[in-house]
Amino acid sequence: MSEHATAGGTPTLGVGMVGYAFMGAAHSHAWRTAPRFFDLPLAPRMRVVAGRSADGVRAAADRLGWDDVVTDWRQLVARDDVDLVDVCTPGDTHAEIAIAALEAGKHVLCEKPLANSVAEAEEMVRAADAAAARGVFATVGFTYRRVPAIQLARRLVEQGRIGEVRHVRAQYLQDWLSDPAAPLSWRLDKEKAGSGALGDIGAHVVDLAQFVTGERLTGVAGMLETFVRERPVPASFSGLSGEAGEGVGPVTVDDAAVFFGRLSGGGMASFEATRYAWGRKNAIRLEVNGTHGSLAFDFEDMNLLHFFDAGEDAEVAGFRRIVVTEPEHPYGGHWWPAGHGLGYEHAFTHQVVDLVEDLAAGKQPTPSFADGLAVQRVLDAVERSSAGGSGWVDLPSS
Repeated sequence: MSEHATAGGTPTLGVGMVGYAFMGAAHSHAWRTAPRFFDLPLAPRMRVVAGRSADGVRAAADRLGWDDVVTDWRQLVARDDVDLVDVCTPGDTHAEIAIAALEAGKHVLCEKPLANSVAEAEEMVRAADAAAARGVFATVGFTYRRVPAIQLARRLVEQGRIGEVRHVRAQYLQDWLSDPAAPLSWRLDKEKAGSGALGDIGAHVVDLAQFVTGERLTGVAGMLETFVRERPVPASFSGLSGEAGEGVGPVTVDDAAVFFGRLSGGGMASFEATRYAWGRKNAIRLEVNGTHGSLAFDFEDMNLLHFFDAGEDAEVAGFRRIVVTEPEHPYGGHWWPAGHGLGYEHAFTHQVVDLVEDLAAGKQPTPSFADGLAVQRVLDAVERSSAGGSGWVDLPSS
């Protein structure tokens, strides 16, 4: 870590962030907020943010609280006052930036999905393994793991409260592309994004299913669909043929994904990811049924976890509504009084807290790049199943 320390003697962790849009704003909020609500062993210092537009990155730094700016991420990676590189760029740049940072001796937090291909993800894992041998660590930002209700669900499964897992149902439903007149963005360009709903939001529910159950998918079969294949080109969009702001451009990713799989413990899982579910803004739904009970969660009511205990008398049995805001709950006691709910941004703060504590302890943070690769392999298998009409695709055991 940086040789500098705070007035109280806490060593600093110099952070450099690449990218400053939606995810950059969420990550910036987390770096600012974490040390103000949690007693951290390292003090994050927001040293520098990188972006291609000099005016844009300067405005973002002033708004989000970064000390300095650069327009070339390589300059950020080379700085002595940067201990950790936070990668908040589209997927086509993840591998290059993360590998360069690790080779330069910087810890890495990389947004999901880990990469745009299995080959890139494997290269990133090799770089992370080599870096870990030198005490330099990498993690991938599956932030929804840090929602307190999801952490409680994981705890209950680990405790055996629902028994052996039989079924998992996982959905991520959005509606922002339901209107065919919605404009193109980089998320609809396969070269930049890798895939559409499958990788952007489906990756999250794949990770949550594996995280909560503690199991891995051993095989999948699925179907992808692109409902609207051309969209208006906005004035700000570049990267496709044709003039920005004129005509229409091709959508080269999926709009929706449906697939099912087998868990390593023998259970069955079904998944759905779509940007075409009118009325569903950010509905991440997870239900796990076991031999002794069930758990259910919906991110649009994110402070609640529903728990069913099959051992209760039928006369009073039913799903228990747990408001996950008590001091005894994961991350509880650091925020507001019980019943005063948390929001989307708090999961990013919890991600920073867990990461900083692991780095201070010299411990591999989770989820690791290897965990990110496991999700990438699932995404790839679903694409191959859909493209080839081949049905079932087995996944490697490790």
